[in-house]
Amino acid sequence: MTQTPAFEDLLTLVEDRSAALRSSVAGSPDLDVRIPSCPDWSLRDLVEHLTEVHRFWAAAVAAGPSEKPPTVAPADDTPAADLLARSATATHELIAALRAAGPATGCWTWWGDSDVPMTSGAVARHQIQEAAVHAFDAQLATGTPQPIPAVVALDGITEFIGVSHGTAGPWPHEPVRIGLHAAEGESWLVDLTASGSYITDGPHETAASLHGSASNLLLTLHGRLPLDSLRSEGDRATLENLLRWPDLS
Repeated sequence: MTQTPAFEDLLTLVEDRSAALRSSVAGSPDLDVRIPSCPDWSLRDLVEHLTEVHRFWAAAVAAGPSEKPPTVAPADDTPAADLLARSATATHELIAALRAAGPATGCWTWWGDSDVPMTSGAVARHQIQEAAVHAFDAQLATGTPQPIPAVVALDGITEFIGVSHGTAGPWPHEPVRIGLHAAEGESWLVDLTASGSYITDGPHETAASLHGSASNLLLTLHGRLPLDSLRSEGDRATLENLLRWPDLS
């Protein structure tokens, strides 16, 4: 598997994917258009969500090690014209907090039940995925969907298994091994058991597997693309169970 990008590269990617989201929204004449992949949200809601997320994690990182999430003061009401500027400011605050902390500083995170560290470096890594998937949401709503860059998607698959699967609890079906195979040449063998989900280096025999670009694999795991956007092998019910777990709704 590919290595996680260096910390400074993670910060650059957070900025890049956040800017991609804002760029897509800036090109829309209607901020109230709905998001097909998040139908309860408009483009305006999506930008406000990213802004709130970045303000929250900037506070969490700045607070250092804690058993509780930070309390973040409500943002001032902002005219629609300033929506994107406020988002850019929040991204800047997040990047500044992360850079000041460095990659190894402890902080509160919601994935304490997983094997992923509760550090500022892990926050940076997760915020790339947050921004990247929501940038795709914005692009989908504006009719300009673009693949997630391979460097983001390849690490994102590993991060998804660690965080989303790692906090989902026991696999609620019979134990199984599934293969995920990216067209870029990377593969993940995932064991799903009563102990949860783990990437393994064991034998390659799998009950089912998915094949596609890293972008399509990641977006399918996040519920943004259907199963049939990938080439599948083996037991389809197993793959459908995988994509329903954890519940991302």
